[in-house]
Amino acid sequence: MDADSNDFARREGEEAIALPEQADAGVHFIGRIRTPWTIRGQCPKNGLQTDAACTVEVDPVYAAGLRNVEGASHLILLYWMDRAERGLLVQRPRHANGSRGTFSLRSPARPNPIALSVVELLGRDGATLTVRGLDCLDGTPLLDIKPYYATTDSRPGATVDRAGTVRA
Repeated sequence: MDADSNDFARREGEEAIALPEQADAGVHFIGRIRTPWTIRGQCPKNGLQTDAACTVEVDPVYAAGLRNVEGASHLILLYWMDRAERGLLVQRPRHANGSRGTFSLRSPARPNPIALSVVELLGRDGATLTVRGLDCLDGTPLLDIKPYYATTDSRPGATVDRAGTVRA
């Protein structure tokens, strides 16, 4: 771990487990995300809290998959939070009074540290995308890119209460 690993230290009230030794599946990183943030404390809490233009570098072998991507104003990026702790099941967010279950949070610390952001596509240059709306560290591995469809992806009536319970 880097010198900033204490940035991911456990807080009082958190609970962790040991993960199974054998993974159930494999993934292929299709690229890397470039952002201005190198330590966790610099990252915005979510992509709506920044106007920073970030770069998505798709590996050349996957570049053909970007064909027609410019037809979407917004994309869903799935990425692997490679520096996050994976065993936390109960967490204590900085902004909350008390602990919460990992699956009621958007925290990067989770058994499978998969994150998502809906980003605005600002441009494309070959296998490189420029986007706005990311909240991850520089060098984060990219898992997938999908077009955002407001007609099927938006749920205007969805809510989350203060305890983290989702209702839709």
